[in-house]
Amino acid sequence: MDIFVAFHCEPESLLVSPQPILDYLKARGGTMEGEYIVIGGWPVQFLPPTGSLIEEALAQAVEVDVEGTPARVFTAEHLAAIALQTGRAKDKARLLQFIETGALDSERFQAIIAHHDLVDAWKKFERQFLSDAP
Repeated sequence: MDIFVAFHCEPESLLVSPQPILDYLKARGGTMEGEYIVIGGWPVQFLPPTGSLIEEALAQAVEVDVEGTPARVFTAEHLAAIALQTGRAKDKARLLQFIETGALDSERFQAIIAHHDLVDAWKKFERQFLSDAP
C-alpha cells in the first residue's frame, strides 16, 4: 500500500524525512522490510507527492471510515489518472478495472486528464484497450 504524505522540512534542515513516522510505527509494532514498514500484515510505503496530479489528488482526497478510523483517500478519478500517467502494465490493468466496474465519473475523469495533459495518453489507452477494431 502506498501512502502519500505532504512532508515538511524540519527547522534548519533542507532534507525531508519520513523517519518520525517510521519511528512512531515501529514503536507500535511495525517492522521494516526493505523500503516498506509492515503494519497489520500490510507492507506500507510512505511517499511524497511527485507532481501536480498527486498534489491535486492529496488536496481533493475524500474522508472515508476504515473500521472506525477516519482516513483520507484519493478519488477513483484521481487514482485512474495516476494509473494512466504511470502507465505500467499493472496500472493499465487497474485502469481497466475502474472502467469495467463503472467506478469513474467520466466527466470528472476527463477534466482531470485534460488539466494534467493526459488526453493523448488516454486516447492511446482507448485505442489499445477499449477499441472494437482489431
